[in-house]
Amino acid sequence: MKYQKRQKAIILLADGTIFHGKAVGNKQGTSFGEVCFNTGMTGYQEIFTDPSYFGQLMVTTNAHIGNYGTNADEVESDSIKIAGLICKNFSYVYSRVDSEGSLEEFLNKNNLLAISDVDTRALVSYIRDNGAMNAVISTEVDNIEGLKKQLAEVPNMEGLELASKVSTKEPYYFGDENATYKVAALDIGIKKNILRNIASRDAYIKVFPYNSKFEDLEAFKPDGYFLSNGPGDPEPLIEAQNLAKEIIKRDLPLFGICLGHQVIARANGVSTYKMHNGHRGINHPVKNLVTGKGEITSQNHGFAVNREESEANPDLQITHVHLNDDTVAGLAMKSKNCFSVQYHPEASPGPHDSAYLFDQFIENIKK
Repeated sequence: MKYQKRQKAIILLADGTIFHGKAVGNKQGTSFGEVCFNTGMTGYQEIFTDPSYFGQLMVTTNAHIGNYGTNADEVESDSIKIAGLICKNFSYVYSRVDSEGSLEEFLNKNNLLAISDVDTRALVSYIRDNGAMNAVISTEVDNIEGLKKQLAEVPNMEGLELASKVSTKEPYYFGDENATYKVAALDIGIKKNILRNIASRDAYIKVFPYNSKFEDLEAFKPDGYFLSNGPGDPEPLIEAQNLAKEIIKRDLPLFGICLGHQVIARANGVSTYKMHNGHRGINHPVKNLVTGKGEITSQNHGFAVNREESEANPDLQITHVHLNDDTVAGLAMKSKNCFSVQYHPEASPGPHDSAYLFDQFIENIKK
């Protein structure tokens, strides 16, 4: 990037707090969303394209973003899903053998507003203390009152149904049609690497829209069923919950990840709640209560399953817990072929501790 005078920019939080920065490149404008942060040192391209982040302003806690460029293989969906990017140091120059372009080019192609030179340590500390909230990033630094009025109109994440915004419109297939097993996957924000992981275990997948009925999936004659990750609140996803109930009632093999995990919990009468901050990063410690082993996991969720209700439910077993705050990280049904986790076994930023969960799903299908 040629040296040039960069546009001033601000982050305005819902409670009126303002942080200052500068626009990345020549991009100007305004973007609204819930502000959240991710502690990952790498994987920014995967984060930005993860459908679970739809409608969120992403604060990256790593000091340098963009330093290794971008690669077409490192996307989790067909476009950037975050509402905007907030970072400390934005690298216009990148260095990696197999990079295909700069992060600036990637953001411009997706028409995404990004701001840098922000005191992200102070911002993250503020969010940690005060909780996730709606915010706006903008280069309209002289229009504070106008931005406040617009921000007040943005709906809160709690109660917000977003699966319909990111789900496929039409069913599609993934993998080898001659594979041994067939899996029907409900797309409520599915990541490409989940499909790759299931397909690599000798499975052919048909991916269905978020509002599909059990009969739609059953017509594929699948050996197993999968409920994907995704954005927003699980509570409004009544159709997905009803689908889960039908699969569970028939005792068919069912696996859920993240939002899918929450949908399975709600299908069993267990409530979910909005977390103060959520878990977003690639180094979250989880304990498998069945094996006693620890796992280093990748996580991205702002809602969680009620632990007391899970423990009191005679049909459920808590299989995994998050070691930082004892939240529910995994569930299994005691008398049904159904299990789920709150984290991402397909995301392997180094540790592959959780890859066994896909093997477990296939084993459940074989049974």
